[in-house]
Amino acid sequence: MNNSSLLRVACCLAGCLVLTGCGKKFDPVGGEVQQAQVTPTGNADMVSVQDSSQFPLVTASRFDTPNKLDVTGSVFPDIDREVPVISLASGRVVDIRARLDDNVKKGQLLLKVQSPDVTSAFNTYLKATNDEQLANKAYLRAQDLFAHGAISQATLEQTQDTEDNAKADLAAAEQQLATLGVDKNHPSSVVNVYAPISGVIVAQNVTDAAATGMTYSGSSTAFTVADLSVVWIICDVYESDLPQVRLGQQVQIRLNAIPGKVFTGRVSDIGPVLDPTIRTAKLRIEVPNPGTFRLGMYVTATLLSRDKVVHAVIPATAILHLHDRNWVFVPAGNNQFKRVEVTTGDMQPGDMQEILSGVAPGQQVIKNVLELEATAEAQ
Repeated sequence: MNNSSLLRVACCLAGCLVLTGCGKKFDPVGGEVQQAQVTPTGNADMVSVQDSSQFPLVTASRFDTPNKLDVTGSVFPDIDREVPVISLASGRVVDIRARLDDNVKKGQLLLKVQSPDVTSAFNTYLKATNDEQLANKAYLRAQDLFAHGAISQATLEQTQDTEDNAKADLAAAEQQLATLGVDKNHPSSVVNVYAPISGVIVAQNVTDAAATGMTYSGSSTAFTVADLSVVWIICDVYESDLPQVRLGQQVQIRLNAIPGKVFTGRVSDIGPVLDPTIRTAKLRIEVPNPGTFRLGMYVTATLLSRDKVVHAVIPATAILHLHDRNWVFVPAGNNQFKRVEVTTGDMQPGDMQEILSGVAPGQQVIKNVLELEATAEAQ
């Protein structure tokens, strides 16, 4: 059969390797090597052979797999793990020790702020200390005078109230210094701001000499630190596919940047509001991050349903790949084989191919399409 034969048009096997002698079979009776014959049928999807037994068949196996739904999305930080870095002391930034995208540890120094709030708070503390000391002396003197009958009970109680108020004012002044991050025994107008958690700086709103704090103009949030040990995948799911999604559902995550690597997550939220334009809901998936996920990465998420679907599995050698389409040859009787288009799924162990449609479990196909090609080439 020459290169313009109907079989080559039907199979479109040009360009494959030709195995010498693959189209010949040994006759056990006469001892002669006989050529397998392939005959055109006039139908591009049908192939007729002289002896169909020369082409081994294989029976498609049954494969039960969870129903799958593929959606796309992007990587976002878990907002529950994002913590703003705020300087409660308002003032001017005099030193920045970290930058955007830096990895930081909890308690690490991030910036220093020179603040008049500290001066005011320390002045209040000193006055409260003096007032408490004076009130304490007056109370001790009143106790002595009352013991000798020199003053009344009411006068003693009044001095005790003054002492108690002075102690309260002192405690409040000390707490204010502690809130601003100032050591009352070693005061300074420069306040250190530390990382509240370990993570990555995902936002920076200050620069050297910039204003920061709760009362000054500028941003009150100097940095935002995010713990990226767990990230969110935000996907859009069409309204018609929502019945296949449930909370806690297992999800397989594949990164476009790392083909072949599969991560596992779970559905943590299904958006209650649909986008009125494209009729989709936001799906949130939580995924442990081994350090691979970067914010903004595109991903493909495969949701695995509890419902099982039945597919066929056949050897990969039984599939003919042609112009982005896949075909197999099934016996059609009278030494004929019919070409059938199939939709393939995932590869399975043992060089087996999952078939989503076109071939059912229990159906027979030619085990190796190259043998059919080699037969045609040999003629």
